[in-house]
Amino acid sequence: MKKFMILAMVSLTIFAFKSDKKAYQLFNNNGHEIQYSRLLETAKEADIILFGEQHDNPIDHWLEQELTKDLYSDKKENLILSAEMFESDDQIKVEEYLSGAVSEKTLKDEAKLWTNFPSDYKPLLDFARKNKLRFVAANIPRRYANMVYTKGLQKLDSISEEAKKWISPLPIQYDSTLTCYKDIFTQAKGHGGQNLPKSQAIKDATMAYFILKNFSAGKLLIHFNGSYHSDHHQGIEWYLKKSNPSLKIFTISSTEQDSVDELEKDNTGLADCIICTPTSMSKSYRP
Repeated sequence: MKKFMILAMVSLTIFAFKSDKKAYQLFNNNGHEIQYSRLLETAKEADIILFGEQHDNPIDHWLEQELTKDLYSDKKENLILSAEMFESDDQIKVEEYLSGAVSEKTLKDEAKLWTNFPSDYKPLLDFARKNKLRFVAANIPRRYANMVYTKGLQKLDSISEEAKKWISPLPIQYDSTLTCYKDIFTQAKGHGGQNLPKSQAIKDATMAYFILKNFSAGKLLIHFNGSYHSDHHQGIEWYLKKSNPSLKIFTISSTEQDSVDELEKDNTGLADCIICTPTSMSKSYRP
């Protein structure tokens, strides 16, 4: 009887484990499951981490915060934060907020903040503020990305020298055969010609430029961006490696599947680590 009860309890435990609903699962680039501890230990060894998120995914935002806290426990003042979600010409406003010189209301009134700033990016900014960490506003001002989309990269030659401080040095290299840009062109069915993927490229090049401008040996910089800016080791990473091939770059990507038990073949190779969440996951905001 006792043996039967033990077997019944084991069977019940196995069943409960199999029927448990996971909020997420981590995989390596080959699609093998890994634990968060492995992600953290590998991330600690990098020079630069590119954390590719789904902008409306609450699990991604939670993991961004947790990873930042855990990296800070190890790196302390040698940790630097950087993000796509803040435009380079707002850097002074970000710094004034970090120093306590201006209030949150002033930052909201004067900086170009995303809709989900309060729930998803303010916690990262406040963590930097509390711990006196540098936070890089890395993205190109959207007016210049729009200029490339409507007029082409050559139009940036006409902006002032002062304005050029907020973008990657010109001219930028552009490779239309990279998957990240080729897919944009294909999905747009050629609408806008190469200007649409070029407007993506100038974002990637500018983020890479400000990442490198703020990074130095012995530091660890974690940059938060939409996953499409760094998937397949392209986009931002391509520009970083063009400038400094010796950099140790660790990439994280995010994807959604009906089931997170096994990574689908199309999602392997997206990054060094892939966060997989259920497609039914609630969204942190609606655009």
